[in-house]
Amino acid sequence: MERIIAKYYIETPYDIEIATAVLAGEQSSGTFVSVPGETKELKERFAARVESVQYLETVSEPAIPGAFSKNNQYHRANIEVSWSVENFGYNLPTLVSTLQGNLYEITQFTGLKLMDIHFPESYGKHFLGPRFGIEGCRQLTRVENGRPLIGTIIKPSIGLSPDETAQIVRQLAEAGIDFIKDDELMSSTANSPFSKRVDAVMEVINNHAEKTGKKVMYAFNISDETDEMLRKYDKVVSAGGTSVMISLNSVGLSASKKICDQGKLAIHGHRNGWGMLNRHPLLGIEFSAYQKLWRLAGVDQLHVNGIQNKFWESDDSVVRSIEACLKPLLGGFSVLPVVSSGQWGGQTFETYQRTKTTDLLYMAGGGIMAHPDGPSGGVIALQQAWEGAVNGLTLDEATLQYPEFYKSVEKFGQNSFQK
Repeated sequence: MERIIAKYYIETPYDIEIATAVLAGEQSSGTFVSVPGETKELKERFAARVESVQYLETVSEPAIPGAFSKNNQYHRANIEVSWSVENFGYNLPTLVSTLQGNLYEITQFTGLKLMDIHFPESYGKHFLGPRFGIEGCRQLTRVENGRPLIGTIIKPSIGLSPDETAQIVRQLAEAGIDFIKDDELMSSTANSPFSKRVDAVMEVINNHAEKTGKKVMYAFNISDETDEMLRKYDKVVSAGGTSVMISLNSVGLSASKKICDQGKLAIHGHRNGWGMLNRHPLLGIEFSAYQKLWRLAGVDQLHVNGIQNKFWESDDSVVRSIEACLKPLLGGFSVLPVVSSGQWGGQTFETYQRTKTTDLLYMAGGGIMAHPDGPSGGVIALQQAWEGAVNGLTLDEATLQYPEFYKSVEKFGQNSFQK
């Protein structure tokens, strides 16, 4: 029988082998005492199995509250535990409850993080995965291989009317933008009802597409109750849109998968709230595991933060996240990494140098909207930065070669989020 394998980073004041056995029992057939019906045959079929334990180090202070160590010794290890697919089948919520669930409550652990998940081949046959992914998003936006999709966020995040939003979209479309999205705070407000915003924005995008042949991808934020999300989704489809956005952690796996399963629009997955899942080094879930769950659900684009970002995440973590998204999964579950958070053209050079890929959606909000020449200058400056980076120019060399990028350096260079 096929098995799911989960990798964890743990800390415990107990013997590591004993604590790992508690983890396996708690998340399968066992409880804190033996119970009637827990037969040898049942355990062999449904019990979780410890596959490996790799001791790392012992420290004197616990990472998070848990069982107390009388001798101030807390042991850390990498472990692998597996479950039979029979336990949960292809039910994603139950799978997550099994791989995470009560694990974070168990007193034996003073640290626990889900680091990665291995799925068997049958998951690739059962789940449809992303309908568009990297190549599909390139086709929808007519962006050929060799450069990223260049995108932005409507700013101010909230407060603009539908007509004001449409005016900004017109400027951006004429400047050659590939992708625009609502901010995650904007869905339907008193002065910008969702349907009216869709109509106003799509009139601009459709007119621009008729003139130029290029349809800008606009990700409307449809995050809501499931039934309402479906109505919003259908509204975007009927208006000729190509994308919608979901706040994944707010909406959840089941609702997100329901939207992805409609299959008509590219799904932009925003991970706002990510810090509460990952910020502590010994608590939560690592992005390598996280992104696989959303690929199974069918998300086409997924946020990964950005180099020299405005948040807490390190550049090394961002690079690992990009690499995780680009690593093949189940024979073709492609997802487009979305680089964002305090980005402008200046970070392009290190981003390309460290990842050697242009299979990205490179997003800049203020980095485009606050350019001295306006949004048009911001789009051109980002295109120039990526052209320079791919052609092997340094930031200084690109500054001398490209006038719009030069103005970006003047505007944002001294204010960039250097670590």
